Amino acid sequence: MHRRPLLACRVALVLAFTLASAACDPLSLTMLGVGTAAGVQHTLTGIAYRTFSVPLPRLRTAVKAALDHMDIRIGATEKIENGERIKARAADRDIQIELEALSGRTTRMRSSARTGILMDSATATEIILQTEKALGAT
Repeated sequence: MHRRPLLACRVALVLAFTLASAACDPLSLTMLGVGTAAGVQHTLTGIAYRTFSVPLPRLRTAVKAALDHMDIRIGATEKIENGERIKARAADRDIQIELEALSGRTTRMRSSARTGILMDSATATEIILQTEKALGAT
């Protein structure tokens, strides 16, 4: 006889949890790496990335214009498989941008900003958004 109240209590708790967590769905999607912010994808580790329908040289020019607009100085560039890596520094953040040519007219951009062991996804995202603006200006 005591099982019915206990079962009803469990059902009520499950329903309450389900309703409460429904509002957090965008958060859970972002944590899984599938969330978007103005077309920018994010990973659980704070890395932002986006694919552009432009050749790598044009995207490279836009990235440099975006970094210049943000007053972020490039420290080094290096070749990677199918593209290049740009390293920069702003305040106490180490910034790394990878450009990967997927085809002659499509390039994937990956941006990360790190302060020590902490990732700064806001800065990584803003670099991509400013790059998109720079592409529109060219």
